[in-house]
Amino acid sequence: MKFSIISLGCPKNLTNSEEFTARLIGKGHELLLDPAGVDVLIINTCGFIASAVQEAEDEIRHALQLKEKGLIKKVAVTGCMVERYKEKILQDFPQLDLVFSISEQEKIEKTLQKSGLQVSALPKTLHLPEYKMSLTAEHTAYLKVADGCNNRCAYCTIPFLRGPYRSKPMEDILREAELMTDNGVKEISLIAQDTTSYGQDLYGTPQLVQLLRNLLQNRRIKRLRIMYAYPHRVSKELADLMASTPRIFHYLDIPLQHIADPVLRRMNRHCDGSQIRRTLDMLKKQIPDISLRTNFIVGFPGETEEDFRQLQQFVNDYEFDNMGVFEYFREPGTTAHDLAGQISPALKQERRLRLEETQSRVIDRLNTRLQGQVLEAIADGPTFGRTYKDAPDIDGQVRFTRPVQTGRIFKARVVETDGYKRTLEPLK
Repeated sequence: MKFSIISLGCPKNLTNSEEFTARLIGKGHELLLDPAGVDVLIINTCGFIASAVQEAEDEIRHALQLKEKGLIKKVAVTGCMVERYKEKILQDFPQLDLVFSISEQEKIEKTLQKSGLQVSALPKTLHLPEYKMSLTAEHTAYLKVADGCNNRCAYCTIPFLRGPYRSKPMEDILREAELMTDNGVKEISLIAQDTTSYGQDLYGTPQLVQLLRNLLQNRRIKRLRIMYAYPHRVSKELADLMASTPRIFHYLDIPLQHIADPVLRRMNRHCDGSQIRRTLDMLKKQIPDISLRTNFIVGFPGETEEDFRQLQQFVNDYEFDNMGVFEYFREPGTTAHDLAGQISPALKQERRLRLEETQSRVIDRLNTRLQGQVLEAIADGPTFGRTYKDAPDIDGQVRFTRPVQTGRIFKARVVETDGYKRTLEPLK
């Protein structure tokens, strides 16, 4: 069987695509990058917010057009949108051959032989994938340490889509990391809906720090990167470990969502503005060169102009290296959907643009300081790559003044900056 795959959404979704793609290849099936001529095209969807659903629906329409032209024999849809909408997908797109849930991916070969709606319960435990491959560059990979979420943020659909928090056993993670390094991976990014809760369900207390220590025993792992940390669970112990070794990138993705206490309470974020500031101050003290990425939601129900101005001032003061700004989406089934004080689309857009402008001025200041600095970089191609400040597929890329071996980790001097566009001169 010849197959192709379109993987949408976040890196956590990508890991599912990598696992069932590897299973199919392990069974002798052929992956084609171009869907024209395949026996089956698999679309792994995101269903987190309305814009992600729209993107998935556009991909489905395009695939069905290819099928109508005879270029594809079968179109199959899986992923978070299936967990959210199930039968409705087949009602909206009756030409689809197969719609299957995330849990069915573990028996992907047999599932693809079926038709219609194939849905089963989410797995209660996570285990080492039978096969592992990367759909991104060979030298970098995502390693999912847990799935699901127990935080129940008021705006979020993840608990409905991915179920309760389930950690992967530590021995399976260590073996998975070995498989990655066997295939030439140098940079491993740890991902989950909340990496800082890793192990709470299996071992009684969070075990992210111990997991990192165990991973560092594998000398073939050149760099580790931590994604999706929950602010009040970022400990000094974690910061001390990061500061003690260059093999953990001095980078932390820590989605904050807001800083104003009234908004944080309505979001059900389990932390307040003072806790967030203490965490960030601790990180900057323990790791002076730390690079912080975050996300914020503007226009949440009841957000006042004063709440927003407080957020603007916070972004200005704390100078995040990378930042995403999202307008609040009113998602059915979430607590926030029925909150009073819903904000108009025009005001949400205005606040997004204002916060992005604030961040733009922050980046200008950071760029002034970056000029002439020597940073660690990783080459994603001969003439482009990332610094330690940039996660793969999420943050920006940098250009090199001369070619470098792909996958190499090296020191380079910043010689030119323009917003998120930066040029580095390799030193060796």
